Amino acid sequence: MIAPDMATMLVFVFTDAAVAQPVLQGMVSDLTEATFNAITVDGDTSTSDTLLVGATGASGMEPILRHDDPRADTLRTALHDVMHDLALQVVRDGEGATKLARITVSGAETDAAARRIGLSIANSPLVKTALAGEDPNWGRIVMAVGKAGERADRDRLAIRFGDVQVAENGWAAPGYREADGAAHFRRSEIEIGVDVGIAAGEATVWTCDLTRRYVAINADYRS
Repeated sequence: MIAPDMATMLVFVFTDAAVAQPVLQGMVSDLTEATFNAITVDGDTSTSDTLLVGATGASGMEPILRHDDPRADTLRTALHDVMHDLALQVVRDGEGATKLARITVSGAETDAAARRIGLSIANSPLVKTALAGEDPNWGRIVMAVGKAGERADRDRLAIRFGDVQVAENGWAAPGYREADGAAHFRRSEIEIGVDVGIAAGEATVWTCDLTRRYVAINADYRS
């Protein structure tokens, strides 16, 4: 049960910085969207989610009271790095997971549309089992783009696996060899890029593969 809107987790982050609660809350809310709310293992959410960030002020520094305080950028960067690392650990620790996949969608109508397309790809059982089977089946990517319900231009659609250009202008890219795509899918960390050819919306989400082990774990126990 790991999906955006926090997933099944309890996260506690502490800093010795001194920062006003409204400033810290703004940072945490923004960064959550790009970290913990951008991950999915199986598309299922939970009732038991908490992210708590505490600023103890133990450093003795003068408090950060405004978002435009130059020190706020430093704190925001450090907080992002911690939250991002923890979020990816959640995905890597998905039940039965063997692959971490970064899915970047560009060219969408809005950033929100790109996010919905990315999650459609990330939560597709067919895409996730292709990751597990190390099968670079880009037709499954196209399917997931289509079922997202967002605008996409079939004749401008482009797909890449890592540095391998798989499709462009809605067709297989000239010179693409399935062996090259398969080689990328054999990695433990996979990058999938999709440009839907509409506008400038962009988003990145992270997911993992769906393996026999996931099925066994969730079929063999009762809560």
